[in-house]
Order: sequence, then structure tokens, then C-alpha cells
Amino acid sequence: MRYAIVGTGGRHRMFRKAITETYAAENELVALCDIDAHRLQLSASTIANSEGIALYGADEFDTMIERHRPDCVVVTTPDFLHHVYIAKALRAGCNAMTEKPMTTDLERLKTIVEAQAETGKSVAVTFNYRYSPARTQLKELLLSGAIGEITAVDFRWHLDRVHGADYFRRWHREKSKSGGLLVHKATHHFDLMNWWVGSHPTKVHATGRRAFYTPQTADSLGLTRRGDRCRTCPQFDECDYHLDIAADEALSALYLDAENASGYIRDRCVFAEDIDIEDTMQVQIQYDNAVTCNYTLNAYSPWEGLEIKFYGTKGELNHRHIEVHGVFAGERNRAVDDNVTTELHLFGQHPERLPVWEGKGVHGGADPIMLGYLFAPHTMPPDKYNRSSDQVAGAWSILTGIAANRSIETGQSIDIGAMLAERGLVL
Repeated sequence: MRYAIVGTGGRHRMFRKAITETYAAENELVALCDIDAHRLQLSASTIANSEGIALYGADEFDTMIERHRPDCVVVTTPDFLHHVYIAKALRAGCNAMTEKPMTTDLERLKTIVEAQAETGKSVAVTFNYRYSPARTQLKELLLSGAIGEITAVDFRWHLDRVHGADYFRRWHREKSKSGGLLVHKATHHFDLMNWWVGSHPTKVHATGRRAFYTPQTADSLGLTRRGDRCRTCPQFDECDYHLDIAADEALSALYLDAENASGYIRDRCVFAEDIDIEDTMQVQIQYDNAVTCNYTLNAYSPWEGLEIKFYGTKGELNHRHIEVHGVFAGERNRAVDDNVTTELHLFGQHPERLPVWEGKGVHGGADPIMLGYLFAPHTMPPDKYNRSSDQVAGAWSILTGIAANRSIETGQSIDIGAMLAERGLVL
């Protein structure tokens, strides 16, 4: 298979490595495309035998496709641009593969859905959490009827004050670019819910606000002389939330060295007035099969990980994953022992802690499995869990977040079917 990648920031590296190293025998990277010439050169410099890989500016995307005719275009641009390149790739006769979220709002979603329907080409959305052995085990248990019929779910996701804070210094802090955390981050979680319960959302009610990453919090911490960015902030050494971008070789090469060309500042103040995304969100979701879910996302927790409880007619299934125990002054204490637990508690029986399925590699072993199915499917066993995701799964994963954003804005419950009908969207 011949691939081109558009967007050479941090998120393209997993795909580039898979194509040029891990699965190079059956795949070829023919071109890279980005708005930033520095990042293009940096990406190419990391590839062995990169002489045959052509480099193109973003305004040359159409030329790149015409000259090299890739079978598939991998889209790893900022979220709000995904729809542009997915649609262009499909209409040029290529398949598309994209990082999550597939896109950020209804108009952009409509662009993708219409282009796919018009061309019949495929769109793959890379939800690696589906492939995590521990999360796949939950799917196996639910499919087997271990707790009977699923009736309701409590789902909580915690981001610590290192990972969580980072969304408030990057472009993600602008809802027009990321859709906010309910789209950009929670697309993973809402996709897992759709997959686990075997349904799609129909009605959403949400609340959310920016409660912690605010100017008021900064003032209460004594950061009254803060600057627009960490690198030049007069209170850099006094702030536990600063990012020393020059001290990180990878970040410095990818962003600091490219600032003059791109104008993109990677270390903006997390307490800035103009941030318009929420850090505290709660969502109530109804699904087409009558399952309900209470979902919470917090971006300033003292630990990082997830907690989920499935209620069923025979009992409960509980899962907890502690990724980071605690954070203080930027130090992260990663959990290594007994950090993932799954417990089955059936009616009339004592709770049973189950051996958790494990894997090796990034994201708890998820990435190697997913990449195998994406780039060397003939080497992988049939997938009984149906973990691959197309534009329909990608759409349903963001529709919960899009509806939640609308609910926060209006204070109303949102009927997703009516919301789709307003825009003439059919999935």
C-alpha cells in the first residue's frame, strides 16, 4: 500500500513509524505534507532511506495526490482541518485514515459523510482504546452476558494536572479548533461506550465550566505577574504548571525551532483569560437500546486514569485503571503495580477480582494490535470484537460531545436525531 501523510506534528509519528519501519515490507510512504517546512524536514530526517519521500506544503496537497497517487492518505493535522483533507483524499480516489476525533462539528462532519457517500471510498478512524487488552476484556465479558442485560453505566475519566493542563496551553484551548475536551478527548470515551454497549446515543444533557484553569486560580496561587507564555513568563520558576519547552529535546525541535516560520506558540499560559474550553464536565446520555450513562471528565485531578461501572440484570462489572498516582510541582508518579483492576460482582455472590488481560507496547498494548490490523491485516486473526472504526463510528463518537457542547450552551437536553435532521445528516 502506498501512503501519504498530511500533518507532521506530534501525532503523525506513530503512523510514520508503522509505515516506514514496523510494516515497511508491505507498505510505502510516498509523501509528507504540512504547512510548516521545518516540521516536514524534521520528519523526513528521522526516516531511514527517505530519499524517495517527497515533501509538499499544505497548498500543494492536490499536486501531491495527483503526482503520487497514494492508496491512502493519513490525516494528522489539527482537528478542525481533518475534514478538508479527508474529503479531498476521498474525492481524489484515495482511502483516508485519520487520528481521533474524526472532526469537530456538524458542518465538518457533513463534509466527510457526503464525500464518503459520493465516492464509496473508506475512512478509518484510529480508536486505539478499543484495542487495549484490558478494555477488550470488558467487551468480551459484556458480549458473553456475564452481567446479563446492560442497563446503565457510570464512567469517570480523570486527567491530572500535567496532562490535563497541557490542553489549556495548546491550540486545543480554542473550542473552534478542537471542539473542546468533550470532542477532542472524550471522543475516545464515547466511542468505547458505543462499542461496549453496542448502540449509539439518542439524547444528551450536559453541564460544564472552566472551574480551575482560570485567571482567578492563578491569582489565588500568587501568579499575578504571569505572562502570555511560559518561556518568557516573569513567574516561570514560581508556577507549578509551567512547561519548559526548551528543556525537552523533542518539543524544542518540533515547536520552538519552528516558531519563526509557523507562529505557533506551544507553551501558552494555562490560566489565560481567552481560553474557551471547559475543564469540568458531566454528561448524561441515553442510548438507542435504552442503556443510560453518567459520564464525568475532570482535567485537574490529583491522579490520572479511569473508573467505570456497568450495571446489569445479573450484577455489576467494575473496572479501574490508575495511570498516575499523583502530581506535585510537575512530577508524575506513574502507577506500576496493581494499577488495573476488573471486578465481577454477581447477585448473591461475593465480588470476584478477575485476572486482567495484558499486552505489551504503547497504550497498554493497544497500539501494536491496532497498527497490525491497519497496516498488515493479513497477519492478524479475524477480529471477533469488531474493533475497526469507519466514518459512521467516528461520527457517533463525536456526536455525543457535539450534543453535550450544545446542551452546555443552551441548558437544554439535546435530541441527537433532531440535531442531525437540522443539518440534513444521515448516518
